[in-house]
Amino acid sequence: MSTTAAGSKLAISAGIPTAQTDTAYAALTYTTVGGVESIGGFGATTEVVTFTPLDGAVEKYKGPTNYGQLSPTMKVDDSDAGQALIQTASAPTNTDQYAFRVTKPDGSLRFFQARVFGFPETIGAANTVITAAPAIEINTAVVKKAAPV
Repeated sequence: MSTTAAGSKLAISAGIPTAQTDTAYAALTYTTVGGVESIGGFGATTEVVTFTPLDGAVEKYKGPTNYGQLSPTMKVDDSDAGQALIQTASAPTNTDQYAFRVTKPDGSLRFFQARVFGFPETIGAANTVITAAPAIEINTAVVKKAAPV
């Protein structure tokens, strides 16, 4: 069923799960990130590896998988605990992985682990809100949990 994104949420945990299961991810404590305007697209893609034989058509193979990235847009709020944790994660000297949870409007969940590579802020014109678009690089497969029935 299609729906709008209204009501979706992004959350971060300083812990990481003991296994790549929805149960292990759900056992963590998460901090909701406030002021999120857009979470953006995310998910795995596989590199196309090609070989061109001298006597035939190009052959295509699946290469390495990139689990993707997330670049949510949010209004900057220095008092927001979720944003503060993302900023801590984005420090150049911080190499830790963090667990993330995306909650969709129907209650279904998406979990993954990632590192944050920046928290760039955009200061636009007088009639715009100061925003940030953290660079979140996903390092695990996205684990899905269906909406409650």
